[in-house]
Amino acid sequence: MDRRKGAVMNQRTNVSVLLYIFSVILISALPVMSGEGGLSPAMVDAIRNAYQMDTHGRAMYNAVTNNSIAKLAVNRDILREHNEIFSHKIKTRGITNQKSSGRCWLFASLNAFRPIVIEQYDLDKFEFSQNYLAFWDKMEKANTFLEFVIELRDRDPLDRELSEILRHPIGDGGYWKYAVDLINKYGAVPKEIMPETNSSGSTGYMNKVLKRKLRSAAAKLRAMHEGGKSVKELRAEKEAVMSDVYKILVMNLGEPPTEFEWRIEIKDTTDTDVDDGENEEDDADDNDDNGDEDDDNDKHDKIILAGQYTPQSFFKEVVGVDLSQYVNIFNNPTQEYNNHFLAVRTRNMYDSDDLEYVSVEIDKLKEIAVKSILNDDPVVFSCDVGHDQYGKDGIMAVNVYDYESIFNTDLSMSKADMCNYFESTSNHMMLITGVDIKDDKPVKWLVENSWGTDRGSKGYWTMYNDWFDAYVYSIIVKKEYVPDEILKLYDKEPIILPVWDPNTAMLRR
Repeated sequence: MDRRKGAVMNQRTNVSVLLYIFSVILISALPVMSGEGGLSPAMVDAIRNAYQMDTHGRAMYNAVTNNSIAKLAVNRDILREHNEIFSHKIKTRGITNQKSSGRCWLFASLNAFRPIVIEQYDLDKFEFSQNYLAFWDKMEKANTFLEFVIELRDRDPLDRELSEILRHPIGDGGYWKYAVDLINKYGAVPKEIMPETNSSGSTGYMNKVLKRKLRSAAAKLRAMHEGGKSVKELRAEKEAVMSDVYKILVMNLGEPPTEFEWRIEIKDTTDTDVDDGENEEDDADDNDDNGDEDDDNDKHDKIILAGQYTPQSFFKEVVGVDLSQYVNIFNNPTQEYNNHFLAVRTRNMYDSDDLEYVSVEIDKLKEIAVKSILNDDPVVFSCDVGHDQYGKDGIMAVNVYDYESIFNTDLSMSKADMCNYFESTSNHMMLITGVDIKDDKPVKWLVENSWGTDRGSKGYWTMYNDWFDAYVYSIIVKKEYVPDEILKLYDKEPIILPVWDPNTAMLRR
């Protein structure tokens, strides 16, 4: 056969094969294109005819249409078996309140250090100023956003990474590492030094103004770049924007102190006077003559301590915690365990590092948490607080709301499926301050929340073990409680998570 004729025949054969494949694809798509798969009248009729309201359905229909579903679904068996007995509790005093803000991570992180100050000075209560660090968090986030805009100045506005940055320029959310970086740079102050304001406890409108300001600045920076301005000129504009951000924050939150005096009253435990009993009658007469004597004695039972501090020196001298000794351990069943992950663009400070974590089995998280609690070290943890928590009595237990029985349907999902299909994500941080152990295993955990004393059991929640399994995503503990084989996971090359990855989004927001 002539070589040219053979080549032509081969070309025709290839074209025929391609046409055949295209025809198959087109024919396969016709049912979809013709509307097949829609909710047809025939399907609706079949569903209606198949539905029969039995006695249970009738009872539920009457109940649900006249009452709150959540109240009807409360699992009375779980409430009946619930108790607030814990085999080990860390001494804490006072419940904090983040109010209508997303600062849970700041409250939980700072609350981990409260017992240190309270015990050291024998105080009735103590609280750090969350407002102080929230101020600097907003400043750092604004600067980071603007630097990201400058860094991505050549990207199309619809670029996936840039779009994610522009969609969430600034907010209240954060994580343990944010608090660590802020404390290392700006220190900390007592609450009375920079108290709460209306905007600190209700951040919605302040954030709205800040987002508008930052997006407006982003548009201007990109226009300047398109007009040929240099990076140096863009950064000069950024600095002017940051001055406006500072002004807005001062008006909302107050201006952070650079130095302050901290005064406290502590009990005088010294024995300066020894009463031999010889002057009891005179003392009695004196007490009769002066009804204010007891008050005067009470005043002498106190010692006033005063110190002059900067925010940095206050944390170093009064708290004295080495923050580098803490590590965060995750349980994320959507990822292969015993690996090291790095989530890009998750830092709140531009000149800091992005968030890193290692992920292990949930039982290992609990083993580590138990060690920490038994040594009187609170455990900061992140979780999904939107599921199975009964706020009235402060109960966190799987199926505390029994919706399946009401609707007679299966609602079960694995933790991995809930993550993959956007049913669950980490959205809150709190503090574990106690544990109840039976037969050498934890059965429930005492949780200090930051929602005030009107919710939960005077501000505390009982987290049952099944809830820990289903909804806890990470813990932050001292390295001394973590097995070496887990710590060594941080030496592995990290798996990079892009900005649009659900796990990255969870950490950013």
